[in-house]
Amino acid sequence: MNVMRISIFLLFLCVSVAFTQNTVVGVVTDNFGDPIIGANMIEKGTTNGTITDFDGNYSITVPQGATLQVSYIGYLTKEVTVGTQKVINITLVEDSQALDEVVVVGYGTMKKSDVTGSISVTDAKDILKQQSFSALDGLKGKAAGVNIYTNSGQPGGKNRVTIRGIRTINSKSDPLYVVDGVVMEDFKYLNPNDIERIEVLKDASSAAIYGARGANGVIMVTTKRGLKGEGTSITYDGSVSVSQVARYMDVMNAAEWMKAFSQAIDNHNKWFAASEADKRSTDLSTYFNDSRLFRPDGTPIYDTDWQREATRTAISHNHQINIQQGGPNSSVGAFLNFTDQQGIMLNSYLKRLNAKLAYDAKPTKYLSTAINLLVNHTWGNVAEETGGHQMPRRTMIEMVPWLPVKLDEEWTNSDTGGQGLEGMANPVHVLETQQRMEYKTQIFRNAAFTFHLAKGLDLKTQFGIDSYLNRNRYYSPTDLKNISFPDGEANFYNYDTYYWQEETYLTYHTTIGKHRINAMAGLSWQERVYRRNRSRADGFADDFSGYDNMGAGTVLQKPESEYQRWAMNSYFVRGAYTYNDKYSATLTARIDGSSKFGDNNKYSFFPSAGLAWITSSEGFMEDLTAIDQLKFHTSYGVTGNSEFDVYKSLANVKSGTVLINGSLESGSYTERLANPDLKWERTGMWDIGFNLNMFGNRLNFDVSYYYKLTKDLLLDRPVPYSTGYKSVIDNIGQVKNTGMDFMINTINMDTKDFGWSSSLNFNYNKNIIMKLGENDEDILMAPSFISGENTILRVGESLGTFWGYKNYGVWTEAEAEQAKAAGYSVGQAKISDEKMIIGNALPDITGSFINNLRYKNFDFTLDLQFVLGSEILQQYLHSTEDRFGKANGLATILDGYNGSNPGTMIQAIRNDGYFPDGHWSDVNSHWVANGSYLRANLIQLGYTFDQSVLDKLKIAALRVNFSVNNAFLICSKDFKGYDPEGTSNDDHNGQNIFFFQYPKPRTYTLGLNVTF
Repeated sequence: MNVMRISIFLLFLCVSVAFTQNTVVGVVTDNFGDPIIGANMIEKGTTNGTITDFDGNYSITVPQGATLQVSYIGYLTKEVTVGTQKVINITLVEDSQALDEVVVVGYGTMKKSDVTGSISVTDAKDILKQQSFSALDGLKGKAAGVNIYTNSGQPGGKNRVTIRGIRTINSKSDPLYVVDGVVMEDFKYLNPNDIERIEVLKDASSAAIYGARGANGVIMVTTKRGLKGEGTSITYDGSVSVSQVARYMDVMNAAEWMKAFSQAIDNHNKWFAASEADKRSTDLSTYFNDSRLFRPDGTPIYDTDWQREATRTAISHNHQINIQQGGPNSSVGAFLNFTDQQGIMLNSYLKRLNAKLAYDAKPTKYLSTAINLLVNHTWGNVAEETGGHQMPRRTMIEMVPWLPVKLDEEWTNSDTGGQGLEGMANPVHVLETQQRMEYKTQIFRNAAFTFHLAKGLDLKTQFGIDSYLNRNRYYSPTDLKNISFPDGEANFYNYDTYYWQEETYLTYHTTIGKHRINAMAGLSWQERVYRRNRSRADGFADDFSGYDNMGAGTVLQKPESEYQRWAMNSYFVRGAYTYNDKYSATLTARIDGSSKFGDNNKYSFFPSAGLAWITSSEGFMEDLTAIDQLKFHTSYGVTGNSEFDVYKSLANVKSGTVLINGSLESGSYTERLANPDLKWERTGMWDIGFNLNMFGNRLNFDVSYYYKLTKDLLLDRPVPYSTGYKSVIDNIGQVKNTGMDFMINTINMDTKDFGWSSSLNFNYNKNIIMKLGENDEDILMAPSFISGENTILRVGESLGTFWGYKNYGVWTEAEAEQAKAAGYSVGQAKISDEKMIIGNALPDITGSFINNLRYKNFDFTLDLQFVLGSEILQQYLHSTEDRFGKANGLATILDGYNGSNPGTMIQAIRNDGYFPDGHWSDVNSHWVANGSYLRANLIQLGYTFDQSVLDKLKIAALRVNFSVNNAFLICSKDFKGYDPEGTSNDDHNGQNIFFFQYPKPRTYTLGLNVTF
């Protein structure tokens, strides 16, 4: 009986203890006694948890007898059993293995100390500070040697990425994007909130494992998955943004336009009138007498600022929910995002609905599985950005200011008032009524099985798919002057891509005494299929149905369709060896076969080798206590570039219709000569550099020098006209890139209440064309605009070299006879007799300077971006400075030559609308401006709430932040556009060459981060 009583008492005691709640507080510190901010603390086996605040403090309520798991990146997880204590202070010990970071290297991972190549690593927290639609904007300035050009301010606008210079002419220069082991084609639409980290493979030792597709560098993306460890985490990240035009172009207002018009009359009467009878009246009312627009004296009633009328203050918002769970043998992550990004030009926007699911499991000790599914749907209305069309990005500059947006309740256009201006539609009218809808659905998925065959020996097979469904719907109304008047235009443009890859590879890693081995061998199959079709109809009686009733159009255009396919088969191997944690060597080899190349060169071999030496581990370095680690590395290897159009090696047969005996008949002809010897562009890369960490890792250097020579460039080679063709594509060019990447990270101050760290990223590149065929003849290249090709390929010069006339000023009155003898007149540009090199787009130096500060609960980021040594070809000066009378233009027109300012570079004002005095406007050096600039890419202030506040709100973490993107821009006064970073062309030769731009916004963002 006593035994029973004792048993009941003990059971009651245990139950009482189990249900007795105990609030525990304390501080989590490292082994130096410094507080650890954001350490994760969870009651083992439950979802009850918290994180430490800026002082390392925590507070948690758990039952007596519970076990607390305390973890933080870079430290060993510690478990503490809670008894009756009220205060438990916890010290975490650094994990020596975690201190030696593991990086993704392609088909596996390696310890960073063992890596012999040049790899840059960027974490999600740095990418997401930007709060942008594209992850590329967040990566900007974070990775040494990586140049990211944001060429448009439009939502989802064009980005261009180059890694260690441009090395190709006709092929694409974009890097290869590999997301969770699968190649992703259109990376700019990937939700940045899904990204865990990004590695950039820059040299041959790291990138050659991707062989034929690695010459432009490789960007390896690891996305978020389930929770590591046991428990559940729910987070919400949201933001609201307000965007405005950051910089306006200085165009003439109505009074200035009239002043320029009067000056044009004076110039005509002084220099161009053939006789007294040919002189024109200076009375403005003679020309401007429409009472709806002008007063009796000819002065304008209206003064419209078209830039402000065509743009707006845009409000955008972004919402991300992450649900991550982890268990003993599995984890799952579910991620949902909605983004609504409004453009600053009227009616332009882009929305994204993104869902991602990741599941990892280890059902047995011999098998691990991983599944990833991502669905990304975007839709929006876009503003046209290419070419020289009369579209709003142009007409909001050129529309005359004395016209109102509407007159008598009707949209105005350049014909309103009958002044003989160049035909153009009102930009507000175009933006409000033209439909340019784009729909894109991406389905990205991959599944992997890893078989653990033995200790350190794994066999992984992975199948991945990246597919896109693109549906573009376009309708331009019947009343848009010089665009779709009078017939209207409806256009359906659909294009789909389907890419799949299957890769199987064996990895082995082991440590035997002082020897560490990491080996990998595998094989791969890839295929991409592209389909496109287009339908168009004109001749609409009204605009009621838009593009939803193409059958209403009376003029049906010939439909178009296209099919493309390419496939690759590859075999690859890598061996990495490290001795005594000091000496490392890596050998890589890959064989690629592609359907793109000629029958005689389907396969090619891409090898690389790298060496590394951790010098700081040597005995002779022991007394240099300031040095924590010094590592030298060097590599050489060969990569390829297959990123060009398919079927180039074949003699294509083109089909069409031919007019025979008055009727259309089907016909076919050979479009191009075949070249069975066509092969890969190959880039040989040599890299040497060092990593230096000093003063307790408070001062870190990552410096590399590289030399890259690309051979067998794909160019059109002339052939005898007797063949019936002009050229055949062949491997005949060479381009060299040399340069240096320099990254320095510092911890300037680190105390309990205040911290300050800095990062300086500095990249230098020199690009030279080494060979252009047998005789090294010059080749004129696109973009072609106004006066022929605007760039030139010449041995000894770099890619992106501008081609035009040298401008020496203007012909003055004193030089009237000389001007006439040369075929010019007073006030026209004084130019060279022949075209010559007038500038270059490629910068000498690019970089960023980023500072992060914290004071107690506040944090502050200042991200500065800079470019030095580049130039810009301002094509828009053709129509905004050189052709007054056709449209409005820049205020610099008023500085045109007038007889009293012989030093000006601006031509005398002529009025094309009224007087046949003629203008001269070809590409010339006056259009070239210094492209150097300094931009405040991001300024951000954040606040993290104390644990006491979090306990009351029953949440684990809470942070708010306010940021300004593109806060200020300092650039050359000679640059007259919106932003010196831009292009109007898709090819890389056209960087820094643009006609008109979609303005870049200045964006103010309020953000919220909550963890439950």
